[in-house]
Order: sequence, then structure tokens, then C-alpha cells
Amino acid sequence: MSIRTVDDLMNLLGDCEDAWDMPDRSGDPVDILDHDRQCAELLRRDFPDDEELQVAGLVHDIGHLLRPGDDAGHGRHGADAVRGLLGERVARLVELHVVAKRYLVATDAVHAERLSASSRRTLVAQGGALSEDQIRAFRGDPEFAAAVALRRADDAGKVVGLEVAPLESWRPVVERVVERVAEGNR
Repeated sequence: MSIRTVDDLMNLLGDCEDAWDMPDRSGDPVDILDHDRQCAELLRRDFPDDEELQVAGLVHDIGHLLRPGDDAGHGRHGADAVRGLLGERVARLVELHVVAKRYLVATDAVHAERLSASSRRTLVAQGGALSEDQIRAFRGDPEFAAAVALRRADDAGKVVGLEVAPLESWRPVVERVVERVAEGNR
């Protein structure tokens, strides 16, 4: 699936309300929409000048809705869906949020201990902790720091009942990202 318009993206995100990362709801304690909005808000707070990173946070888990049950591939499916509309950087960050989890588990014992039960369970399907060679390769990726920031926000954005901005408040940010992508393609 390729998302072609901002309206299509906003509708897909709206469909994430009361949709869960695990079909049996045994995963994260908040639905995908709530989780993605929390993640985006954390990134807006910590990286106010990086709207592409914020939007990556907003859409990073749509792959769970597109392909339910595919924990290992949800980053890739989400990236493929948004690439044409939101650009290569946003898509790359969406795809890398799974790699960043594997990196943090391999390099940060405190982070690994604090993973939610659901994240620990899906880590196995995602390939487990990165090897030393994979760590070196990931550290060399130009989006390494942003991907790690997205992952940290991903892990923190699972708070039941946390008040965050409504989905529609993100439309202008998404539109600016889309416009910059369109300008870059001219």
C-alpha cells in the first residue's frame, strides 16, 4: 500500500484508534494512535526544529495496522507506505526504529531492562540484539542519531491516559513535510 495524500494518511492514522500492535491486545497498553501521538509529542518537545522526525514518530507504527501480526516487518511496511508522500528520510526513520531497538538492547543494559514486556517479546521476532558488525554499520548510518531518538520516544510513549494533542493538530506539520518533499522533487 502506498499512501498518496495527506487526507489518506490522516484517515489511516484515524483508523489506528482502537487498533493495537498485537491483535489480541496483549502488547502495548495504549492503542496505535495514542502511542504514535505520544511518540510524536515527545519528539516535538525534544526536537522542535525537526518536523520530519516528529512526523516519523507520528506514523512509525502504522505497519501494525497495514500488516497485523508482522512484528518483524512492521517498520518496513510503514516505511514503504509513506515513502512517496513523506519522503525518503521519514520512511527511513520509520524503518530504522526497529533496528534502533535492537541496537539499544545490545548497547544499553538499562534500556534493555526497561523494555516493555511486549517489546521484549517482539525483539525475538525482530532478530534480537544487534551483533558487533551490525552495531558498527548502524552507527555509520546518517540517520543513526535520529533513529535512536525515535526509538527512545517510542519506548516512552506508552502511557495510559496521557493527554496529548489531537490527531488533527498534526495536519499542518504533515502538510509542511509533504510540501518540502514535493519541492525537493521539482
